[in-house]
Amino acid sequence: MNIVFTTEGVRRGYVAALPIALGLSVFGMVYGLVASQKGLSLAETVLMSAIVFAGAAQMLALELWQEPVPAISLTIAVLIINLRYMMMTAVLRPWLAPVGKLRAYGSLFFTADENWAIGVAEMRRGGKDAAFYLGTGFALWSIWVLTSALGGIFGTVVADPERLGLDFVPLAAFLALLVPMWEGKARSLLPWISAAAVALALHALLPGTWYLVGGGIAGSLVGGLLLQHRDAT
Repeated sequence: MNIVFTTEGVRRGYVAALPIALGLSVFGMVYGLVASQKGLSLAETVLMSAIVFAGAAQMLALELWQEPVPAISLTIAVLIINLRYMMMTAVLRPWLAPVGKLRAYGSLFFTADENWAIGVAEMRRGGKDAAFYLGTGFALWSIWVLTSALGGIFGTVVADPERLGLDFVPLAAFLALLVPMWEGKARSLLPWISAAAVALALHALLPGTWYLVGGGIAGSLVGGLLLQHRDAT
């Protein structure tokens, strides 16, 4: 397959992902609002979105945000939640490898679950313009950064978020991320139950935020074992 990388591909990708990006704008505003309430400046809020660009990881970081910042447990927790991207992006190798490291890694920086799905679908349809993937990612990134800024601005004018029920926003955001991930089978709940049980036990036994790390590792291990068993049968 003769792979190309053109500005027209970027444009098509941006247009294809824009509806989904706009749909995620509420989540971006929620992040900006929570970041503001955690004490981050508008510049820090926007910079985190621009550099990290990972909604779930950013919300998790805010949940762990306290003084002093638990840098080690925060880093491990965010690493665990983002490990999936290593396997996901490997699927794109036949598409991105021929365009060179700079273009490939530059495109992969903008990877999110939503644009990855759009990009893989385009690749499997026989699309030859790898810049399409860069366009999809840039659509999500631009809207995410913009709405994060809007949420941060709004957060600075809300004096008492608990009075408006906004303290529930982080939990609601995580629930909104979890529900679509359920496959509809009781068996697929086992990793969630395992993660919750370990997290609750560690919360009672250990100080700090290590319960989040332990819960994440437990859920990942159980999920991996279930996948291995399913593949074996």
